[in-house]
This record gives sequence, C-alpha cells and structure tokens, in this order.
Amino acid sequence: MGAKRTLVLKPNEIRKASLIIRSGGTVAFPTETVYGLGANALDSEAVAKIFHAKGRPADNPLIVHISSREMLNMVARDIPVLAFKLMDAFWPGALTIILKRKDVVPDITTGGLDTVAVRMPAHEIALALITGSGVPIAAPSANISGRPSPTKAEHVIKDMDGRIDAVIMGGETRLGVESTVLDLTVTPPALLRPGGLCLEEIIGTIGEVNVIEESVRSPGMRYTHYSPKAKLILVEGERKSVLFEIKRLIGESRKHGLTAGVLVSRESALDIECDAKYILGSVNDLKEVASRLFSGLRFLDEAGVDVGIAEGVFPEKREGRAIMNRLRKAAKEWVSCYKEAGIK
Repeated sequence: MGAKRTLVLKPNEIRKASLIIRSGGTVAFPTETVYGLGANALDSEAVAKIFHAKGRPADNPLIVHISSREMLNMVARDIPVLAFKLMDAFWPGALTIILKRKDVVPDITTGGLDTVAVRMPAHEIALALITGSGVPIAAPSANISGRPSPTKAEHVIKDMDGRIDAVIMGGETRLGVESTVLDLTVTPPALLRPGGLCLEEIIGTIGEVNVIEESVRSPGMRYTHYSPKAKLILVEGERKSVLFEIKRLIGESRKHGLTAGVLVSRESALDIECDAKYILGSVNDLKEVASRLFSGLRFLDEAGVDVGIAEGVFPEKREGRAIMNRLRKAAKEWVSCYKEAGIK
C-alpha cells in the first residue's frame, strides 16, 4: 500500500475543502500573498497538524484568516478605533493586525501569547474557503518550515505532498511576499514584519508607526526563513561594487569545484556569467521583484547549485523593504559593498 497522497482540488471544489477544515483537517489554499496551510483556528488538535506538517516550532504564532468583521469579533477583544480605520483602508488585503485575543482562541494558535494576529485575505478562493468552513482559519505559509514560501500550488505539492490533507489549485499568487504585520496593542503601532502592504501606505493612513521587526509577537519572524538548500550569500550595496564582488565569489566557487547560481536584477543580468541565473526583475519595478522572489529562491534548488548568490541592490522603500528583509532572512552569509563601509 502506497503512502498517503495529498488531495488536489480545483477552485470549484471549495465545498470539499470546507468539509475537510470543519472535520479538523488541513488544506493549503492560495491568497494574494503566498499559499497558506489552513486549519480551524479554534481547534487546537487541528492547528497542531499544521505545526507537525511544517515542522514549525510550537512557539511561533500563526495568522488567523477571516472573511468578515463578525468573524473578527470571534477571536479578538478590545479592538481599537485605529484598527477599524486600517480595515476600512486595507481589508481585504495584505495587512495582518495584532490585537488582544479572546479566550476561545487556543494557545497553540497564538504561540502562547495574549495577542492574536488577524487578516482578511484579498483572494476569492481564500474568502470562499473561510466562509464555507464557517470558522476562522489559522494559516502560515504552506511550506516546510525554513524553506522559501510557496507562490504556486506546485511549490506546495513539492514540499507538502502526503503531509497535508488537500491543496486547492489557484494559480500563481499576485504579490509573492507575505502580509505586513502591524501590532496595534502598543502606541504608536509597531511594524513587526514588512510585507505586501507598504509601510508608506500605512503611515499615510494612520500617521506614526514604530518600525521594530524581528518580534516574537509577529508570525513568521522568530526563526530562520526562506532559505534554499544551497548556501545563500547576500551581497549588498552599490551596484558596481556588488557586481565586482559577485563575480569574485563565482570565481572562488569555481576554484573549489563548486557550482554557483545567482539571483540578479534585470539591469545586471548581462554582466554576470554563472552556472544558473534567475532574473528577479528591475530595480525600478519592485512589485515584479517581490512577486518573483520566492520562485527565485526555489530556482536555486531546482538548478542544483552548490552556492547561491543574491544581488542585494533593491532600494529599501515600498516593496523593497520586504524584499531585502526576506533576502536577509534567507542568507547564511552577508557581504557589504557600501562605500562608507568598504568591501568586507
């Protein structure tokens, strides 16, 4: 008898997926950011299956996905006025807000914290699944913990086949990086994770925001993430110096009989010769780069290279803030090529 296989569902099979969620199972589904691995957020045994499937540390909180304001009241209390202003502006969308939790939300969903992270995704399949299930759905990214997040159903199947009950085929995700996480339990609100919604838009709506990042209160920020199997070296700085260093690293790799793959901007692509090359996009089109980033990290695995090198020349504004955050989280080594720092 063969190993259990994950059920592959079409977008019009939401009812089947909803039944799996209601019966305590796990379903991977598309959102506008990345694919999520969902289970009933109020069922501790169901949520435990997420952690088991991903190999995710149990103290790492999950995002609770909802499809209505009424569902928000099921999981959160003492909701501030500022939250409604943000919801009006950005929900459904790539914004996760951290609020005080209600007791009905089990500790395993929140990582034992007194807060709960909530968002309403802007994707018709995700919203239909949540509504059809009739419960809020806890869902981190649908990948093995530490690996690049999945932006295609094929990525989910590669990582999770046999580990989860079902996956809904929903094509490629639109944004390609996870949601922005904003803590509303502090004053001023704190940005804990940059993501699909730009910080500039949040500030334009509510004013002052304290940028913290790397907080234990934020889902997906407590442990190493996004790493390909190959050692990834991130080279940051001014483009001319970065190109020089990337070429040097490729040469060093070849001296030791190692293959090298590069994640590169469109502007630099023709200047680099290597064993495998993935063009992330233009430094002038950060939306494109964000949408291709995780596919690029997975490309390094598909190419089977020994060393991965990422060109870190993307400006840290708007989507660039999330791009550089993810590259730094994925890298095992960093090289700085800024003039004031010198080449290290």
